[in-house]
Amino acid sequence: MSEIISLKNITKNIGWHEILKNISFSVEKGDVFGFIGPNGAGKTTTLKTILGIIEPTSGEVKIFGENPQNISVKKRIGFMPENTYLYKYLTGDEFLDYAAGFYDISKERIAERKNWVLKKVGLEEARARRLSTYSKGMLQRIGIAQAILHDPELIFLDEPMSGLDPIGRKMIKDLLLELKKSGKAIFLNSHILPDVEAVCDKYAIIVSGKILKKGVMKELSESLENIFMQTLEGEKIDVQ
Repeated sequence: MSEIISLKNITKNIGWHEILKNISFSVEKGDVFGFIGPNGAGKTTTLKTILGIIEPTSGEVKIFGENPQNISVKKRIGFMPENTYLYKYLTGDEFLDYAAGFYDISKERIAERKNWVLKKVGLEEARARRLSTYSKGMLQRIGIAQAILHDPELIFLDEPMSGLDPIGRKMIKDLLLELKKSGKAIFLNSHILPDVEAVCDKYAIIVSGKILKKGVMKELSESLENIFMQTLEGEKIDVQ
């Protein structure tokens, strides 16, 4: 399998504070990679560093073997941030048209992809409604729809299950498994451990800016939740 994401000895300092501490891991084609940790552990900072939104203090990040800031790379990835700002005066349809405008996609292909993604996230009947009328879970689902609209090879999702009811979570888990089967690589930031365990092939646990454990899901001898809690206890972290 080919390496799609590579982090080597990444550090990130803000002033005297070291946010990320010598982080290294890789993600290969077809992987669903679960990146987990408590609030403030460095998950989102790591994700922004991978995407080239922020520069690391030291170390090397590559996506598809290239600098993540290259336009050629950005065209091949999809991204849903944890806190997505949406233009709520737009309808779901109009928002996806706006998102598609960042990519070189024909009108026919956009129409085809919109129909597909809206069906997959359960928003077909809400496509003509303004986003201001959407519930939190619906906004989360339209955010996921825009991340996969242009059929990217690599998808980054920051807390995609947040705000979803059980039906919505099941729908998104099924979608992630379908994307995985089609050969997409997915980088999933999450603290919902059962969801990570259900859809991910590999995982890494980050605590206080350090990768403390990483591995393959099928090799786990006990639940990921138990392993996560043992890791926190070993670091004497207050998880409250």
